[in-house]
Amino acid sequence: MAPKNISEAKDIKLSMAGWFSGSLELLAGQPVPGDEAIHDVRVLMKKHRAAVKLVKHLLDDDVYRREYGAARETGRMLASWRESAVLRKTVRGLKRDNPELFVRLHDNEKIQRLLRKPYSTWDEAGVKTKTVCEVADRLRKAQYRLRFLSLKEPDMRQLVEGLEESHGAAAAAYLACRNKPAPGLLHEFRKKSKTFMYQLVFFRHLDQPAVKQIEKKLNTMTQNLGRYNDLVQVMMHTEYRFGAAGNTDTDDELAVVIRDRQDKYLQKVWPVAYRIFAPGRKLQDLLGISF
Repeated sequence: MAPKNISEAKDIKLSMAGWFSGSLELLAGQPVPGDEAIHDVRVLMKKHRAAVKLVKHLLDDDVYRREYGAARETGRMLASWRESAVLRKTVRGLKRDNPELFVRLHDNEKIQRLLRKPYSTWDEAGVKTKTVCEVADRLRKAQYRLRFLSLKEPDMRQLVEGLEESHGAAAAAYLACRNKPAPGLLHEFRKKSKTFMYQLVFFRHLDQPAVKQIEKKLNTMTQNLGRYNDLVQVMMHTEYRFGAAGNTDTDDELAVVIRDRQDKYLQKVWPVAYRIFAPGRKLQDLLGISF
């Protein structure tokens, strides 16, 4: 199926401007933004990075590195803020589904620390306020630079080349983690799949039902990979090591419960990942388009 409008592409620059404006609005929450607002800002910056990567071939190398790096750095500055909330939510979910186990974990200080919402001191509030101000300042500067970013009317074929690169990178990451499902490889697959997913929005006009269906599948798949990774972080914070001399039966049981849950998430990932990223799968066939 040929593209319906080869010259028609969603205005990438306009989308970027909207993400900056939305992020600055979220960061303006008083006295400091909440956990969900921080999460939303990080998502918007991931979308920005995906868009910058999509138009990489239209930008000078220095411009690309500057604009991509600006969004990445803001995400990193907010990462620890968001991750503590995710960890707490993940452990509370485990507690809700395994109440008897967590009764026996009441003396496990590492688990109890994850369950507690940290008490916010004035010093901590000051650090958060400073971080928000620094992030907002970076975003305002990037928003101003965006006015002078020349994208003109991107050729859809050039954008498809960028999308093909992202699909290929995600496919390579899929093959690596499918052969060796290690946490680091699975995390890399999730990141590259999200980049591909966020870029697809600019191609909906080619075949909207087909593209949106792939976006939906990718969204579910990356959410399951995210939940898997959240449990990886919980295991890291417990400092559990299989076979360690100090392990109790309760420690071992918690590890098994976590592994079982991770297995369930991965079982939902693999069928979707295969349909989209199987070796030899072409982007044109996936989207039902040809050039």
